[in-house]
Amino acid sequence: MLPLATDWSTISSLATGFGTLVLAVATFASVRSANRSARIAEVALQEQRRPVLTQSRLEDPLQKIMFVEGKWVRATGSHGVAEHSDGNVYLAISLRNVGSGIGVCQGWAVTAGLQSNRSSPMHTPEDQFRLQSRDLYIPAGDIGMWQGALRDRGDPTFQRVAEAIDALQPISIELLYSDQVGDQRTISRFGLTPFTNPDTGEITWFASINRHWYLDRDGPRPDSQVAAAAEAVMRAREAGEEAARAEAASAEAARAANGQHDNGGEPAPAGLAERDQTPA
Repeated sequence: MLPLATDWSTISSLATGFGTLVLAVATFASVRSANRSARIAEVALQEQRRPVLTQSRLEDPLQKIMFVEGKWVRATGSHGVAEHSDGNVYLAISLRNVGSGIGVCQGWAVTAGLQSNRSSPMHTPEDQFRLQSRDLYIPAGDIGMWQGALRDRGDPTFQRVAEAIDALQPISIELLYSDQVGDQRTISRFGLTPFTNPDTGEITWFASINRHWYLDRDGPRPDSQVAAAAEAVMRAREAGEEAARAEAASAEAARAANGQHDNGGEPAPAGLAERDQTPA
């Protein structure tokens, strides 16, 4: 019986192919790991430049803001301005950038009334924002300001916002801004709520932040999660109001029953209950 001949050429080809396959797998894994590291580094770099705008603090200094007509307004810490005068609507907010990058205001939108996550879960469409005519830069970790004005009396938004300001009703303002190179666009929704000082009668507008939307990537809180949270808060509020109404009705029924019992089953004469409760 003849011994089998060893085909070294075939073995060499198989070994070369296997080695090439191992090298390809190692190269793919290395490239994939490098891409992942590059993406992580890119996200980290973006976060180092991301601006996040909120209302300023109560202790932050007053800011004086001038409009193109020469109109001056004053915005104290954590406050804004909503003024209907001289046929125009003047708006402003004292801001603080709590992010790590410079914020550049690009546009804005205003509506009458406070917009909540339940009533208005989405921001105003980008094509409906009014472009900012003035360069407004808000430094990282510091205060700045935003200003806008409505001057076209034929604009439906002008009429609704002017009426809300005159009636001392809240308004909502959405700001569209980016980092210093125009990336990382974000929309933040603010509310301006009027407050009348009972001692002086002075009217001020408190600013508050409601929601942030990242336009170029997913934000830290998905829309579905925010909607679910808003729905849970509303259900809890409605349940609390229903319980309060039930308690009030029960208390009223108990008072009525006690009044009839003290008068032999007949309704108590008018004013009797108050006289009986008057201290001797």
